[in-house]
This record gives sequence, structure tokens and C-alpha cells, in this order.
Amino acid sequence: MVESSPTNPVMAKSWFDSGAGRTLHAQEQLRVSRVLPDLFGYHIVQIGSFGSAGLLEASRIGHKMVLRIPGGVDAGSGVTLACFPESLPFAADSIDVVVLPHVLEFTPSPHRVLREVERVLIGEGHLVLLGLNPWSLWGLWRFVLGWREDPPWCGQYYALARLRDWLALLDFDLVHVDRFSYRPPLRSIAVMDRLQVLEQLGRYLWPLFAGAYLVIARKRVAPLTPSRLRWPARHGMIAAGVAEPSMRKSSAG
Repeated sequence: MVESSPTNPVMAKSWFDSGAGRTLHAQEQLRVSRVLPDLFGYHIVQIGSFGSAGLLEASRIGHKMVLRIPGGVDAGSGVTLACFPESLPFAADSIDVVVLPHVLEFTPSPHRVLREVERVLIGEGHLVLLGLNPWSLWGLWRFVLGWREDPPWCGQYYALARLRDWLALLDFDLVHVDRFSYRPPLRSIAVMDRLQVLEQLGRYLWPLFAGAYLVIARKRVAPLTPSRLRWPARHGMIAAGVAEPSMRKSSAG
């Protein structure tokens, strides 16, 4: 079994209480609350919490579960089960919606996590994924502060282009992308609030350099019955000398 990289819970809690941590979490909660009411089914699962276990509140699905990742960056409250994201305790084709907040950044095997999510999702089920963009101010902060091995700088950030390729290989269709968080990830709450104007400017002037993104992908389902084989037209077969009407043979005789 592959284990996720351990993190320092004290340092993680300190960052989530900072200006950058609170701002990012508020932005993500707002965006997740906008999309979850439109995703239906019987079971919704959030894997990891990245500072908060409250991302599922807006969902209309009755059965909600939050899975804690041992040694991961988790809030701990509201968690119903602990497991590794590379080995989910669900049967194949049993979950309607999976919410994945920054799990790929903090696991040594992101491909295995996505394959496991694909396994448990039903056909036409949805994956809601939150990630951090390496081509942004957040990526620059990670480059400078990554040596500290503190979240979120100790994670591995993935660009949207790479994520699209991974999802396409697993037969997911990308149905929605939302880019946000254009402010530098500063610890001061007051400074982050004063830089709110950068959110509007960034959305119009440099949208590809957003610090974070939300992706919704739908699991593609192969058709159960193969399409009917298209045979060549009858007159084409005759012209090629493949077949000849039996009436013509009898009259010739």
C-alpha cells in the first residue's frame, strides 16, 4: 500500500489560519458550493479536506462521506473514515460524485489516485477536483519556500494541461474549469483583503496564471451495443463483380 507523504499538523494549521490559507479556502468553498447542487446521485465522497471538511454542505445528495488521509493535510473534523486515496474502500461503479481537494499535490502517486477515483465512480459520475497552478504566484512561492517542507509549499503542483491529459487517458470528459486566486499568497489577512482588486484584474488580464483551479470531469461510458456495420451499397458490390443477381443468371441460361 502506498502511503501519502506525512506533514506537520501544527505547521499546516498555522498556514490555514493565515491570510493566504483563509482566502484560498473561502474561494474554494464558494466555487464548490456553486457546482455541487447541479450534481445528483445517491453517494458523494470527499477525499481529504485540505484545511476544512465542509465542502459538501451545498450538495443535495443525501449520503455524504469525508475521508481522512493518514498523515495528510486534513482538518480532522467531520471525517467519517480514514483511508489512503490510492486504495478506496468502495466497490467499483458505486459513487456518484467524488470531491478531490488538493489530494494530487500531496500524494506520491497521483496517477494511482485518479485511477482509483475512476474505478469507484459510476458511469456518467463526476469528479470535482481542486488544484494549485505551478505557473502562478503560488508556484513561485513554492519554488522559493519548498525547502521548508511545510504545506502547501511541500506539494507538487500540476498544470491544467497535464491534468487534462491524465483525465483523457482515463476516459473522463472535462465539463467545467474555473480559475481563481490571483493574489500573492501572503500571510497577512489585512494585506490579502486590500489586494482583492487583483482577482478581477487577473481574471481579465492574465487568466492563465491563476493560483488555483476547480475542474469538473465526467466519467465517460462506452456504448453497450456496437454500432451496426455499414456494408457497401448493393450496386457497388455488383459493379465490382462481387455478386450478381440470381434472376440474371437464370434468364441467361
